[in-house]
Amino acid sequence: MAKKKPSFARRSGCPLNASIEMLGDRWSLLIIRDMMVRGFRTFKEFLESHEKIATNILTDRLRKLESNGIIAVAPDPSDGRKSIYSLTPKGIDLAPVLTEMVLWAAAHENTGNQELVKQMQKGKEQFIARVRQRLMEKTPSSTGK
Repeated sequence: MAKKKPSFARRSGCPLNASIEMLGDRWSLLIIRDMMVRGFRTFKEFLESHEKIATNILTDRLRKLESNGIIAVAPDPSDGRKSIYSLTPKGIDLAPVLTEMVLWAAAHENTGNQELVKQMQKGKEQFIARVRQRLMEKTPSSTGK
């Protein structure tokens, strides 16, 4: 996969810094989580998430994720006024990262969604493979859209 040059100057060349600049706030990570785990694809679905993101913040984070090549946006075939969001291959590559973050939090904090945690703990590699496969089926470039 070809590496893209950032559209803006990064504070440093550190790979962790680049990751934080693209994903570093909780809203971006929660949007990606909702796309990966919950299958969310519309603005309305993101708004209805448990964390109650504000519309202006959601709009901003979706634009940033798109500009960083993590998500793609396409018109909704059933209603051209609406958009459908999908993870790009670059975004799908975050599946192991988010899985590790979930497992880390579950190991150190009192967290919910223990069924998901148990699935990850029982077979982390298989869980990630299933997530990748499901997401690749919905990725525009993999479906020829």
